[in-house]
Amino acid sequence: MIWPEFSARSAFDVSNVPIEIAEDYKEACAVVNISAKAAAALVRRCLQAILREQGYQQRDLVEQIKAVLAEQDLRKALPHTLHETVDAIRNFGNFSAHPMNDKTTLQIIDVEPEEAEWCIEIVEELFEHYYNRPAAAAAKKAALNAKLLAAGKPTAL
Repeated sequence: MIWPEFSARSAFDVSNVPIEIAEDYKEACAVVNISAKAAAALVRRCLQAILREQGYQQRDLVEQIKAVLAEQDLRKALPHTLHETVDAIRNFGNFSAHPMNDKTTLQIIDVEPEEAEWCIEIVEELFEHYYNRPAAAAAKKAALNAKLLAAGKPTAL
């Protein structure tokens, strides 16, 4: 008997995320229980697409990460928790895409399921930072402006 595959992981709200990034994220969530390496590679792809969409056009992901970590514009800078963890996605993605040996045991380093889960959580934090919070703030501002207009007052900036 064959049972359909399912992910125990429920997908994060991606309604504000660009569709191609959201699709890679959903696929990572769907395969994380089957292949941590595949999930890590997909999340790495999400990270690169997010950074490119945010204006970091460097050719390599490592250069994009350096640029976002060096960001001086407070409107674009990452919160401390993301600043400390965003490069983990690149490293786990590298383990999944490029066989690397542990220098002491000579065993190939694999991505563990909890490491892939952590990468997914970091991407969810990026979604929250770059897409969901700004969308929620814009909706609240629009509601405020509608009330201000109805009251004959100038709108908020």
